[in-house]
Amino acid sequence: MDAITPQPRAAWIAGRAEQGEGTLAVGHPYDGTEVATVAVPGPEQVERAVTAAGAAFAELRGTPAHVRAAALRGVADELTARTEEFAELLTAECGTPLRWAEAEVGEAASALRAGAATTLRLAGELQRLDSDAAGEGRLAVVRRVPGRPVLAALDVHGPLGLAARYTAAALAVGAPVVLAPAARAPLSALALGEVLTGAGLPAGSFSVLPLAGTETLAADARLTAVHPPCPGTAAAVVLADWPDLGEAAARIAVAGTRQAGQAPESVRRVVVDAAVADEFVGRLTDAVRGQRTGDPYDTEVSVGPLPDEPAAQRLEAWLDEATAAGAKVLTGGARRGASVEPVLLTELSPDAAAWRAAAPGPALAVAVMDSPEQAFAAAAGPSAGVFTRDVEHALRASAALGASSVVVGDVPGYHPGSVRAAVGEITAEQVTVVPGPAW
Repeated sequence: MDAITPQPRAAWIAGRAEQGEGTLAVGHPYDGTEVATVAVPGPEQVERAVTAAGAAFAELRGTPAHVRAAALRGVADELTARTEEFAELLTAECGTPLRWAEAEVGEAASALRAGAATTLRLAGELQRLDSDAAGEGRLAVVRRVPGRPVLAALDVHGPLGLAARYTAAALAVGAPVVLAPAARAPLSALALGEVLTGAGLPAGSFSVLPLAGTETLAADARLTAVHPPCPGTAAAVVLADWPDLGEAAARIAVAGTRQAGQAPESVRRVVVDAAVADEFVGRLTDAVRGQRTGDPYDTEVSVGPLPDEPAAQRLEAWLDEATAAGAKVLTGGARRGASVEPVLLTELSPDAAAWRAAAPGPALAVAVMDSPEQAFAAAAGPSAGVFTRDVEHALRASAALGASSVVVGDVPGYHPGSVRAAVGEITAEQVTVVPGPAW
């Protein structure tokens, strides 16, 4: 733990570093070591941040798109140049293994670059209205616009990625952003705030407020609040035509255990065709068993701790409930402090509550089905990966799964379209009808 030296870290109030009315100690989830002390802003400072964001709204909206895009690219470049520093902050505050912390920094930089590109594309849509006689001689300009500054509440899982995604989306549409990192994991967001100070944005364009709770701030009508997504219940389907079962097993094992299994896209449910089940389940068991737990600063470790020991105990309780419902543990489950060896279950009915619920840690369940139709029914949910090379199966999966995101040939996960989705969260459609000829 000598990579992080405890020191007071200021909050960012309307782009300026300030000490707060109190302080908060940040502990390393793996062993409880204090890694930093951060300033906790008081009510007056929070009010100034919100007021400044409102005051900056019109100016930032009027800032040319190329200026905002350049600012986002500059922040992305700075993150990339400081990958090691930001990765160590993530490991310190979240227990994210270094290998995945570096990946999260890369994803954050990609989100900022995607935001820069989005800034230049948000021109709106021109629609003709003369499909009806009443619309003759008129055109509609349809745009997505922000109504107020954005409050982005962050989580202890993937805080830098979330901060970058919502910062990118907010600046792309010209909205000031107030980042509210979780009290347990504020360090990477505060460091992002320091980078944003050099972006040349109008005063009040951003604040970073480490707070014990965000309920009052989220209820403030002057802000558009977005909240961190919950840990996911994503699924992976492996059909009989997939040629490399070892590759599929390895990808799924990582997707189910990264960020201690608490990422929005964490794979929870695995469904495999009976024709290849014996080989695949054996390979998946080995792959899950091979995900090493331990000190996240060890570069051989791939699964970090949960936020604290009570969280690990909740996973133990969940596992007890699942086995009581008939599940069999193929590997994992041993706990040491806040760390739990990744779990793989089988013989858990898709009708069981534990099959559909998000496990509170790195745990996957695998089920065997006799047909693609049965597999898709068992895997239905918010997101899925389908391992198949059959185009017909892929298209049927997309329709049958009822998922908002389906990835063919891989596990569900981060993609640059996440910034576009964030833009949708913080904006509303605005329609302007103007005189215009038919074309």
